[in-house]
Amino acid sequence: MERTVGTVSRGIRCPIIKTGDNIERIVVDSILRAAAAENFDILDQDIVAITESIVARAQNNYASIDQIATDIKSKFADDTIGVIFPILSRNRFANCLRGIARGAKKIVLMLSYPSDEVGNHLITLDMLDEKGVNPWTDVLTEKEFRDLFGFNQHRFTGVDYIEYYKELISAEGAQCEVVFSQKPKTILNYTKNILACDIHTRYRTKRILEQNGAEKVYTLDNILSESVDGSGYNEQYGLLGSNKSTEDGVKLFPRESQPVVDTIQSIFKKETGKDVEVMVYGDGAFKDPVGKIWELADPVVSPAYTSGLEGKPNEVKLKYLADNNFSDLDGAELEEAIKQHIHNKGDDLTGAMEAQGTTPRRLTDLIGSLADLTSGSGDKGTPIVYIQGYFDNFTK
Repeated sequence: MERTVGTVSRGIRCPIIKTGDNIERIVVDSILRAAAAENFDILDQDIVAITESIVARAQNNYASIDQIATDIKSKFADDTIGVIFPILSRNRFANCLRGIARGAKKIVLMLSYPSDEVGNHLITLDMLDEKGVNPWTDVLTEKEFRDLFGFNQHRFTGVDYIEYYKELISAEGAQCEVVFSQKPKTILNYTKNILACDIHTRYRTKRILEQNGAEKVYTLDNILSESVDGSGYNEQYGLLGSNKSTEDGVKLFPRESQPVVDTIQSIFKKETGKDVEVMVYGDGAFKDPVGKIWELADPVVSPAYTSGLEGKPNEVKLKYLADNNFSDLDGAELEEAIKQHIHNKGDDLTGAMEAQGTTPRRLTDLIGSLADLTSGSGDKGTPIVYIQGYFDNFTK
């Protein structure tokens, strides 16, 4: 019988993961239990996607605000610290900021505007237009910003992040000055010692600062890149990708994730005889059209994945073929012509007309986004996602 279903993405429930749990065994057992209960088979090229959160939990990859503060003190001593380009997030940055402030005497907080790098807006573009302000050239003090734009709450959280971040810093005993600019060099007018908190643009920010006279420049991936007083850590990403865990700590992005995915793949091969692909995923990479947030607050969508998930899709656009190459055909004849075209397509369709409109993103970014949307970020209780048929096409 001809298959009538393409890609299927299933959220898989599993036990609540605790420190020290055998994450590899739990993932495999949860999927096999779901397959038996829901009557689906394990197939070659199926994909197992696991949230970074449960991997980090099993690893006990946590740190306290005090441990963040200790690392900050070791790097900046009593310097005034320019904390620049943080994202606006209670979950992602508030506890990090508390740790930074606890380790500092004075902070100059420089916020990008009208939004942070992942799309959380302080003000709207219309407000900029109304006031004739150009964020790429105009530097604003806190008073100038308030005089122009007043007090504005985040559309979804209801938080005025300017006031919220100031209060967090002051509560930790540090002085705080706020400035608004899109230009990294602006902070050098206030201090030569900077902690760049941007995620995806951090290397550029650091380069610009170092080329223009900064004395110390650290990025968030330099903070807790090794254990501090017994803390968790991440050699590659430091505080990047961390989340609030308690009122006094953060959960870090998982470290050493490659052995986890490789082990899960090998267990499936041993117990089912099938070659499945496995990845750890964090935030997906997609933009909300209403809130303008494009989600990716993690440094990467996937910190670890098996080799079959390398590369990008190599697909043709069916509607293009139907409207152009085979516009004179109908019904079974049209289907057969398209199937033959797919069978004979080249290994690299970059620039080909029949590939226009397909998604030229990495497989891990696409699949990680699918998994993130499937598992959700709340109480669904499905931190494992099992995807079937992703590599199928119209010929299967």
